[in-house]
Amino acid sequence: MTGGRLYVAVRAADPLSRAGLAALLRAGSPLAVLGEGEEKRADVLVVAAGALNAELAGLLSRTAREVGLPVVLIADDLSPDDLLTVVRYRVMSVVPRRFVSAEVLTRCVTAVAAGGGVMPPDLVGGLLQHVDRLQRDLRETAPAVTGGLTEREVEILRLIADGLDTNEIAEALSYSTRTVKNIMYGITHRLNLRNRPHAVAYAVRAGLI
Repeated sequence: MTGGRLYVAVRAADPLSRAGLAALLRAGSPLAVLGEGEEKRADVLVVAAGALNAELAGLLSRTAREVGLPVVLIADDLSPDDLLTVVRYRVMSVVPRRFVSAEVLTRCVTAVAAGGGVMPPDLVGGLLQHVDRLQRDLRETAPAVTGGLTEREVEILRLIADGLDTNEIAEALSYSTRTVKNIMYGITHRLNLRNRPHAVAYAVRAGLI
């Protein structure tokens, strides 16, 4: 930043898109758009893309590695998985194409240059739900502190100890019967247990149920 102006570099898939973005950015009085090859002088990089693909991921990765600029990404159809990917490459703001305007771009570039970030609320909401699911999956698949059983496996063994059969367990946990059978096979095979009663006895001795 020089004299209160923010210097912005632009990358887009084609010259027409780049020219259009540059015109919108110049309409924001604090912003100055640099020419191609001047990215190292920039405060913020604005990248326009259709959707996340291998080419865009490669571009963002190279930019993060070579110039380390914070990025405002203009794109559509990003999923929570995509957002988790792009934030690794210093993407601090995502703007859906339909919302692009001089005012929106100026606000996002200014926020990003100051160390902040601007994301669509629905995308952030989807990301938080996705992270919550990942955390639940990790808790279910991580080994318990003792006994080498996951929380999900312990719950199934607890229900078996209560006298429920496979169908009743599946209904209680909202699993398919195949899932319950696969989990039980995993327990007995991994721990060298003979059958379900043996598995329940193992869990009891380990103090898990």
